[in-house]
Amino acid sequence: MGENVCSVFTNVPVLTHKKMMKKIATLFILVLSVSGILSCKKDKIEFRSDFDSSFRAWQKFKVESRNNYSYTAPTYSWTGSSSETIIIVNDGKVTGRKYIAKARRDDPSQAIYVVEEWMEDSLTLNSHQSGASTLTLDQVYDMAKNNFLVKRPNAKISFEAKNNGLISSAGFIDDNCADDCFRGFTITAIQKLSN
Repeated sequence: MGENVCSVFTNVPVLTHKKMMKKIATLFILVLSVSGILSCKKDKIEFRSDFDSSFRAWQKFKVESRNNYSYTAPTYSWTGSSSETIIIVNDGKVTGRKYIAKARRDDPSQAIYVVEEWMEDSLTLNSHQSGASTLTLDQVYDMAKNNFLVKRPNAKISFEAKNNGLISSAGFIDDNCADDCFRGFTITAIQKLSN
């Protein structure tokens, strides 16, 4: 029992200050490398910053409007035809849809005329085939984030927020497409509904 306590540790390698600092530095570099790799994960959507800013504006608008609003979704074709669908949302649920489609006459006058027009309420909702889908803006933002803005090869992706910061366009055009190629949606107006 008279052994020197220090002699018990004689077989344990002693790290000098220099060696200890070298090991700490190596460990520190390893931790930084791993965290750098994890934080460099590529974003899967284009226009992330613009989308996030618009989504925050949407969250604010949704509260201010008490989730009662309408929005207008138009379509345009190179042939001169166009349509406009107004989606009506009350308490966060689509309760109505109005639609009008126009075309250009195939004669010297080139006059524009109404091809189809109708209105649906909550009882007749989705009874017509034409017109924009009955989506709330929550669903529109979700589709933009998880489909239309997802990075993809051989396509040009676009995003705009020209409705006072709210979404106005999200979609893509395939590089090899010639006519009416936009896949996504366009919204020309978003308005609060009065209660």
